[in-house]
Amino acid sequence: MTEPIYATGKRKTSIARVWLEPGEGKLLINERALKEYFGRETCEMVTLQPFDITGTRNQFDVAINVHGGGISGQSIAVRHAIAKALLQYNPDFKDALKKAGFLTRDSRVKERKKYGRRGARRRPQYSKR
Repeated sequence: MTEPIYATGKRKTSIARVWLEPGEGKLLINERALKEYFGRETCEMVTLQPFDITGTRNQFDVAINVHGGGISGQSIAVRHAIAKALLQYNPDFKDALKKAGFLTRDSRVKERKKYGRRGARRRPQYSKR
């Protein structure tokens, strides 16, 4: 493997671009360390799940660019992109990653606000008189 593997992951309005190279396990998100960028232990755990399932935790150096949305959506977008990159690296990982649901893009997004409503569905308060 001479050139890095590239993959894209998405969730809500977050878009993550991932470059995977063989290495000793460095993970940089927007040129910052994983703990420094997310700050939440759950987001760090979600981000590293594909490596744990495939048993490749410290085999790759990962460079990630992510933008849009909040940190939770960004961590899931990163997880999606890493899973897609690992699948390109080794197609044998497909069964494990698919069973865990990491290869499917979560298409749920915020419903738009409608006119005459307070939000997407909330109606104005009913007044009897």
